[in-house]
Amino acid sequence: MKPAPFAYHRPETLAEALDLLARLPNARILAGGQSLMPMLNLRMATPDHLIDLGRVSELSGISETAAGLSIGAMTTQRAIERSPLARAGCPLLLEALAHVGHQATRNRGTIGGSLCHLDPAAELPVAACALEATLTIAGRSGKRSIRFDEFPAGYLTPRLAPGEILTRVDLPRREQGSGWAFEEFSLRAADFAVVAVAALLALGADRRVRRASIAIGGLGAAPVRLAAAESLLVGHPCDAERVADAARAAAELRADGDEVYPAEYRRHLAGVLTRRALERALARGRKGV
Repeated sequence: MKPAPFAYHRPETLAEALDLLARLPNARILAGGQSLMPMLNLRMATPDHLIDLGRVSELSGISETAAGLSIGAMTTQRAIERSPLARAGCPLLLEALAHVGHQATRNRGTIGGSLCHLDPAAELPVAACALEATLTIAGRSGKRSIRFDEFPAGYLTPRLAPGEILTRVDLPRREQGSGWAFEEFSLRAADFAVVAVAALLALGADRRVRRASIAIGGLGAAPVRLAAAESLLVGHPCDAERVADAARAAAELRADGDEVYPAEYRRHLAGVLTRRALERALARGRKGV
């Protein structure tokens, strides 16, 4: 099947893109196209206008800020993988990217496109949730910021108002003495995850957990933070018993299921992957203390 007819637009500035999006009826933004193009071919999406952001250079690039990293929404996943700034400042993001498709798809896929598509099984939304990413969104009336945990509005639906475009993703710098890990289960390499877990642990000089962040994807429409497990860890030495308690909390989360992967199976995976992620994050954190 081929896409339904549409008009193609290729603006060169953000202002031009926002103007087109505001003026044109039934318009859709094209970022990397790795999700949207198959949807067009299957006629799951039938826009009358397609606005390609590929020439809007101000939406690409990685820079270091006082708080951490600032990544343009049109920055390709491959550019992030190859960035020394990203590797040093946000290794969890790179570990998540290693599970995203193949190199050919990462050459085109963008961080903003993945976050806005919000596939329940995608890896980057899980990492953004654990990293407490801040998103900058632009419209003709100005810009606003939103935490990633407030961004999902439903299945495949970001909290973007009509006429808005995601422009930037800000990530905090990795803390001294922190460990990270990304774990997922999929049937084959490069497949979407059935369940994925991202974990961050910051340890103090006394080896107690100062901060914990655990995000799980694949249980529902969007990634969720595992607050119950995080509270079990913060303020305590992170030993095998604490890790086991956190994994049990993950296995008790509500999960959607289907004929292939029932809810009970997804909850089991959540527990197993949480334990693995915490064990690896703890080992890395201890080396950094």
